[in-house]
Amino acid sequence: MYEKKPWLKYYDSHTPESIDYPKKTIYEVVYDASIKNPDGIAYDFLDYTSTYREFLSDINRFANALYALGIRKGDRITICMPNCPQALICFYAANKIGGVTSMIHPLSPPKELKFYLNLSKSKYAITLDAFYNNFKDIMDDTSIDKLILAKINDYLPPLKKIGFKLTTGRKIKKVPSNPKIYWWNELIKTNYPQAENTEIGFDELAVILYSGGTTGVPKGIELSNYNLNCLSMQAIAQGSIVEEDSILAILPIFHGFGLGVCVHTFFMSGSKCILVPKFSADTVLDLIKKKRPNYIAGVPTLYAALSRNPNISKIDFSCIKGAFCGGDRLPHEIKLEFENAVAKSGVKIILREGYGLTESVSGIAIMPRDTYRQGSVGIPLSDTMVKIVKLGTFEEAVPEMDGEICISGPTLMIGYLDNPQETEKTIKIHPDGLKWLHTGDLGSMDADGFIYFKQRLKRIIVSSGMNVYPSQIEDVLDTHPAVAFSCAIGVPHPHKMASVKAFVSLKDPSNESEELEKELIRYCREHLIKWSCPEEIEFRKELPLTLIGKVAYGVLEKEELERRKNVEMDKMTKGDIFPEQTMDISCSSSLGLSENP
Repeated sequence: MYEKKPWLKYYDSHTPESIDYPKKTIYEVVYDASIKNPDGIAYDFLDYTSTYREFLSDINRFANALYALGIRKGDRITICMPNCPQALICFYAANKIGGVTSMIHPLSPPKELKFYLNLSKSKYAITLDAFYNNFKDIMDDTSIDKLILAKINDYLPPLKKIGFKLTTGRKIKKVPSNPKIYWWNELIKTNYPQAENTEIGFDELAVILYSGGTTGVPKGIELSNYNLNCLSMQAIAQGSIVEEDSILAILPIFHGFGLGVCVHTFFMSGSKCILVPKFSADTVLDLIKKKRPNYIAGVPTLYAALSRNPNISKIDFSCIKGAFCGGDRLPHEIKLEFENAVAKSGVKIILREGYGLTESVSGIAIMPRDTYRQGSVGIPLSDTMVKIVKLGTFEEAVPEMDGEICISGPTLMIGYLDNPQETEKTIKIHPDGLKWLHTGDLGSMDADGFIYFKQRLKRIIVSSGMNVYPSQIEDVLDTHPAVAFSCAIGVPHPHKMASVKAFVSLKDPSNESEELEKELIRYCREHLIKWSCPEEIEFRKELPLTLIGKVAYGVLEKEELERRKNVEMDKMTKGDIFPEQTMDISCSSSLGLSENP
């Protein structure tokens, strides 16, 4: 069925079946955009703006600085930052001289930092001074040779810079002198010699992002220059993006959706990125009011938060040309809720859902502009082929039949970092001779080519659009002296789509108590990023096991869903009113940062 591409009849006049992709690096396509639109605004960061001429100059200067520090082709530099100018300048500067960037969450606790730094074999890293404490005790246990520190107020307008110093800035501890530490301002302002020209292939490794592969264990995903450029051109074809357009870059740059769509796509177009380092519904509504962006993209949590904010009725959405949702399944109710909330101001916006995975940068399918099918995640993007195969085979399923979603196209990753076995399990050559990525997702496709995502075959919990790895949670819990065994599962949540619940078997069951539950949750927060931490822990004398002795998490998931269903039925029978739940819309749980550095 994929050879016939039945979905093509749903492409509009802006969307070509195939695109002529540039055989250039990500730096080179941004260079081209800067030369073409030098006076256009590249980014707006808390009212600090940079033209493309200035942006390109900063990239070139910092590339010289990185080269002077010793970065050469193939060296890895970890970018551990929110959506801010320094992160983007470093991203393209490293690419110019052949460096490979590894993108991780800036609030990653020391244990996770150590894991990602060692996995990527990073010799260099860049972060904010506010996050230095997370690095200081683990640097000697990694390959990090030089740590670059930036300050959030390096790129703030004068008045905001003063305000920051008088408030948040006062809380940031002074960083002690260390020969491994270099400061952004000194590097960017120093006139280093011009870096030597480095020959970089368009299909060579450019960036490492992270996901769970098919096992739930975090893995580095190797993406090439070509992967990112192809994804951006596919997105441009969907949105008809022009130089005068702008996007609210809310999604974080360590996320494929945030980096590939919200940032690189718009820089490649010579358009403007309005950088949002910290998310709240009020912040986004205020930015729509003041900055008048043309595009907005986010996870379902974002749109749920906006829809339920009382200030949404005061906002004029007429500037919005496109609203896109990905990173998680978009409930039909949230789609309608957002569209209806916006419609009250007299504006019609269609929230278009997409589907994808980091192994293909981000999106591979999207709902057409003029067609909507409830339950579907849309149709394949240009040059992307999708088919459903019967589980465990290469045999294509008939329309409407459930199977594994497989994709083929120009955005497929190079592979998993230093993990050829997992790469071989995920990318397979089918009888047609093409490389197909087995997503590990269960779904179906109708006769018109619309894809229906059902559930994840791989064991990953998706909370507010972010991947949560049960094995990491269990590894932490199992190190607590009171714990014998643990198992983490995802449970339904009204706004995050899923939250984490852990089942724990204690070495001494008599120690079960509310105090111990709180202690275990605190223990997780010390070692895991916020959205990975259990919100609830249930003690069990024994955990169910499979025939080979593994904890049967599927049994626990089934039991928990049944229990919750019974509780809901009991409340309805008794006429109880459910208490209104407060939505957690902090960036830590949904998009970016929980604290503004």
